[in-house]
Amino acid sequence: MTASPLPTLTHAQVPLTCAISAVNQYGEPQQVAIPAERALTLYVDRRELVTLMTLGARPELLVLGYLYNQRLIGSVGDVESVTVDWDVGAAAVKTRHGIADIEARTATRVVTTGCGQGSVFGELMGDIDNVVLPPGRVTQAQLYSIVNSIRLQDSTYKSAGSVHACALFQGERMLVFVEDVGRHNAIDTIAGWMGMQAGQSIAGGDKVFYTTGRLTSEMVIKSAQMGVPVVVSRSGITQMGHAVAQRIGLCAIGRATNRHFLCYSGADRLLLQPELAGAKLRAVA
Repeated sequence: MTASPLPTLTHAQVPLTCAISAVNQYGEPQQVAIPAERALTLYVDRRELVTLMTLGARPELLVLGYLYNQRLIGSVGDVESVTVDWDVGAAAVKTRHGIADIEARTATRVVTTGCGQGSVFGELMGDIDNVVLPPGRVTQAQLYSIVNSIRLQDSTYKSAGSVHACALFQGERMLVFVEDVGRHNAIDTIAGWMGMQAGQSIAGGDKVFYTTGRLTSEMVIKSAQMGVPVVVSRSGITQMGHAVAQRIGLCAIGRATNRHFLCYSGADRLLLQPELAGAKLRAVA
């Protein structure tokens, strides 16, 4: 079967930060940069679907990943084009064959704990048991390299704060790095990026997903849907995120800073090398 061609995308560019005046601890005026949060209303085949609050770094990929992670499309090839117009704050999606039963499938929404405005459609939350993860592991040495790569990464967070970052790694190599006002937007953008590579979705089995935000249920589910079996966060995990990760066999690693981490689930996917943690930590263990 011939694969569908990739969608046509605009490349709508907007500044990621803006300058404002603030007062510092000495009572002095100071120019600072803050993230330029924007509303982007998504229309699918002229039907208004949802409004996303976003930084606007890669809006077309965000839209594709959002539709994929909501299971409204099976692949990016189902979309003919994505047109983003920041003058009106809208993203117009034209599909190749429409989305079957879109009204019923998007009728029920679950408001998530995502930063900014987060929601997933009810069908997604109820379909966990159909997610099958591929084999995939991470070594402790790779984990430390991932954490260090994020530490060294040039980012909007370093200049302006108030954003979340997500990244996709293959071994110790960073494939893509995305920042947005909400971590759910950042992971959707990475899903869109994966779908646009080489004309087909790249396999996630040998990949590791990293996020600066906490591991909630929707983050765990979205990573699993992308076929990525290992998730790393510098933050922690929620009870529902933990339950979902255990249920589907996903390796969830949190509190990952410097050489510290906690593996909350899927420890069989983590190749431990405790000698790398240092003598002091070994003594405590």
